[in-house]
Amino acid sequence: MNALHESILNAWRINSRVTAFLVEQLPADLWTLGLPGAPRRTVRSIAVHLHNCRCLWLNSLARASGIAVPRQVDRATASPAEVLAALALSADAVERLLHAGLANGGPFPGVKSPFIYGAMPRDAVLFCGYALSHEVHHRGQLVVAARALGHRLPPAAINGLWQWSSRLREATATHRASGPDLR
Repeated sequence: MNALHESILNAWRINSRVTAFLVEQLPADLWTLGLPGAPRRTVRSIAVHLHNCRCLWLNSLARASGIAVPRQVDRATASPAEVLAALALSADAVERLLHAGLANGGPFPGVKSPFIYGAMPRDAVLFCGYALSHEVHHRGQLVVAARALGHRLPPAAINGLWQWSSRLREATATHRASGPDLR
């Protein structure tokens, strides 16, 4: 694994840990509240959407690599603990997918078209950018939703979203404790 590949994987690891960090910071009484202007969408459903989208991506991009796709979680009933556990599984699977693509020179093995559904890149680096952009968008929604619902997150939570060195240390420690090193 070269230094560039390690940097790309670290970008995903940081992103994944920041997403989990934010879900950990959300007050429990916020979890089931509907969003202002879109009451059928809840804080929970946005958090679940992050994991479930990862699963959809993996279904399209990872099959030929032999990467197991985690089960989706229910957007109407999942608890914060269930979402955090699911996010850990999908983060690991996406990391394995990125590793497979990088080891293959960029393209994901077995994926023929340059873009899936016209938008999702099949190249590991482009896909990493796509996935990070998607998750950042929804993390922003969660922060704004919390504020709009009267649960402004504390400065330590907001500032923690930007503590990338801390999030990378946490992600690396979790990764080493939970499974084989892909590097």
